[in-house]
Amino acid sequence: MDKHSIYKSIFWLLWLAVLLLLPAMGALAQVSVRVGRHVPNVETWIRNTFAHGKVPPFSFVYDGQPSALFIKTWLYEASSQPTGNPDEVIYTFTYTHPQDGLRVRCDVKGYLSYGSIDWTLHVENRGQVDSKSIRSLQAVDLALQYGRRGSFVMNYIEGSQITNADFQPRQLTLPAGKPMVMSPEGGRSSQGKYTPFFCITSPRGGGVVLSIGWTGTWQTTICAQNNGEISLKAGQKRLDLYLHPAEEIRTPRVNLMFWEGSNYVDGTNQFRRLVLEHNSRRVDGKVAQYPFSTGFNYHEPQPMQEYSCLTQKYAIAMVNRNYQFGIRPDVFWLDAGWHQDAGKYQEGKNWANTTGNWTVDSARFGGTLRPISEAIHRHGAKFMVWFEPERVVEGTQWAKEHKAWMLHKPGGSDWLLFNLSNPDACQWLCQYYGNMIEDNGIDYYRQDCNIEPEPYWEAADEPQREGITEIRYIENLYRFWDYLLQRFPRLLIDNCASGGRRIDWETIGRSAPLWQSDYYHYYATEGLQTQNYGLNLFVPFHGTGVATNDAYAARSSYSSAMICHWKLTTKQTNLEVVHRSIDEYLSVKPYYTTDYYPLTGVDSTTASNRWLAYQLNRTADATGIIMAFRRPESTDSTLTVRLQGLDNNRQYKLKDADTGTETILSGRALVDGLQLKLGKPRSSLLMRYSMVPQAKHKKR
Repeated sequence: MDKHSIYKSIFWLLWLAVLLLLPAMGALAQVSVRVGRHVPNVETWIRNTFAHGKVPPFSFVYDGQPSALFIKTWLYEASSQPTGNPDEVIYTFTYTHPQDGLRVRCDVKGYLSYGSIDWTLHVENRGQVDSKSIRSLQAVDLALQYGRRGSFVMNYIEGSQITNADFQPRQLTLPAGKPMVMSPEGGRSSQGKYTPFFCITSPRGGGVVLSIGWTGTWQTTICAQNNGEISLKAGQKRLDLYLHPAEEIRTPRVNLMFWEGSNYVDGTNQFRRLVLEHNSRRVDGKVAQYPFSTGFNYHEPQPMQEYSCLTQKYAIAMVNRNYQFGIRPDVFWLDAGWHQDAGKYQEGKNWANTTGNWTVDSARFGGTLRPISEAIHRHGAKFMVWFEPERVVEGTQWAKEHKAWMLHKPGGSDWLLFNLSNPDACQWLCQYYGNMIEDNGIDYYRQDCNIEPEPYWEAADEPQREGITEIRYIENLYRFWDYLLQRFPRLLIDNCASGGRRIDWETIGRSAPLWQSDYYHYYATEGLQTQNYGLNLFVPFHGTGVATNDAYAARSSYSSAMICHWKLTTKQTNLEVVHRSIDEYLSVKPYYTTDYYPLTGVDSTTASNRWLAYQLNRTADATGIIMAFRRPESTDSTLTVRLQGLDNNRQYKLKDADTGTETILSGRALVDGLQLKLGKPRSSLLMRYSMVPQAKHKKR
C-alpha cells in the first residue's frame, strides 16, 4: 500500500472514531445551524437545512458507519405539496442508497406563524435482499448556534409516577458539556421523571421548544456548550435492526418551535397556541372542546370496585337524578366495571382481573349499554365509556380465543399484552371496537392502559431486530385511534394509562388525558393543583375530578375538562355548593385554552406550606382570571403576584368572585405587584379582570 493510501485510511479511521465517540460524549450534534435574534423564516429554514449537498438534521448508523459520512453521496430528491392552509407548508426529502436501495424519507411540515418545524422519518428497504444493520437512529440530531456565550435554561414538567409530584414543573440550568439524557419508564411516554416537552431558553433570550411524538420509549439527549450552542437529539431508545425487502418503519415524530422573548412562558404560551391551531382534535372544522362530565355513583357499596355493582336500571335512574337536581353535564362517563364478569365479587372477580371479557355484562346490563346511552341522549348529553383493549388477563375470552395475538412477559404473568404490532390483530380490533361503539350508542371513547408494555416488546423482538415490535405496536396504536376518529367524525378520545402516562406530541393531537393522574385515589387537592399548574404549561386539554363539597377542592380541579363525582344519594352532598361550583367552573372553563402564566414560580410546588397561584389571560378581549390557593400549612395570609400579558398603560377592573369586591388598577401596577389575601389556610381565591374601556372624547 502506498503512502497516500495509508494516510487516507488513517484519516478516515480517525474521523470515524471521532464521529462514533461524539454521541456517547454528548458534546456535539452532527449538524449545526445558526439561529439569529428572531424566529427564523420557517420555509427558508426547511429549504436550507434539508438542502441538497448538506447533512440533514437527523442521523443513523448504517452497516457500522455514521450517516454523516455518506448521506451526501446518496440520491437526493425534494418536493413540496399544496396544503390548502396558508399557514402550513409541506415538504418531502428523500435520501436513497445508490446501490442497495435503502431509502430514508423525511416528511416535513412547517407552521409559518409559529416558527415551528415538524417532521417524521420513514426508512424503507427498496432492495431485493435484507438491508444491512440500522441502529442509533436519531429523528433529530441538530445543534443550534445562538452566537452568545452564557447559560441555557430548560423548563419541563415531570411525568406521572402516581405521587404528589406528578407533572410538577421543573427548571434546570443546563451544565455546559454535560449531556442530559431523558426517557420515560415502562414503555408509556409520560411515565416517570419526564414528559416529552422541553422549553429551552438561550443565553440571548428566546429559544426553542422540542417536542417528541412517540407513545413508547423515546430518548432525548440535550447538551449545552459554553460557546452558545446547544445540541438536540431524540429517537427511539432501543433500535438495532435490519429491514426485509419492501419493509418500512417510521421514527418518533419531532417538533421544533422557535420562540423569542425574555421569559420561558413566552415560549410555552406560543407552544400552547401552536397546539390549539395545528395539533388538536377538530370536530366540524373547529377545535374540539373536552367536556364537563359526571359519572354514576362510584365504588359502592363495599366490597364492590369501580362500577362493578352498577346495573342498567340504576344507571338510568342516576342519569335522571342529575337532571332532577338541575345538574346538566356535557357527558356521562361510565368507567371500569361494565364488562362481562366484572361484578362477580363473590368469586373474587372485579374489573381489573377480567379485562379481556369485552362484551357487556349480561347479568347487570342485559348485554347492551344502548338503553343507558338512549336515556343520556334524551337529555342532549353524550355517553363516554371506558375500555382497556391492550391488557388481557389469562383465562378471559380474548386470552382463550386469540392466543396467537397475545404477548407474554418474561418470567411469567397473568397479564398478557394484546399484540397491536400484528396487523391482523390491529385490523380486527378496529372493527370489533368500532362495532361496539356503534352498537351501544357510545359518543366518546376512553382508552386505559394499566400495563407497562416495554418488557413485552423486548421479549417479542426477532433476533437482530431490536425495537421492531415497539415500532409496529406504536404505528398500529395510531392506526387504531385514527380508524375510530375517521369512522366517528364527532368522537373524542380520552387517553388514560393509569392516569396520564401517555402524553406526547402524537397523542395530544388525537386525544386528551381527562383523568391525568391516579395519585391518592384521585382526590388529593394539593396534588391536583400541582398537576394542573404543570400540565397547563404545555398541554391545553387535560382534566381531573372533584368529589369534595367545597370551593377549595373544586377550584383545585378546574382545567379545560373536569369530571364531578359529587354523590347525589347522601346527605353529605350540599346541592347549593355543587351548583355554585358547576356554574363557576363553566364560566371560567374557556380561559383554560388561553395564555397561561404560573405566578408562584416552579420551585417546591408540592409543598403544603406555600401558596400556589396562576393567571389565564385572553388577549382577544383583554380579560382573564387569577386563581390562588393558600395551602393547609401556609402561615402567610398574603401573597404578592406579578401579572403578565397586560397593557401597562390601560386600566383593569378586578372582581373577587367570593366577596364581590371590585378594584381598578393600572396594568403597570398589576405587573409591579398585586397583593392577594386569604385569611385562613386551605382556602382559595378566584379573581376576574377586564380592561376598562377608554373614555370617548367628544368632538368640538
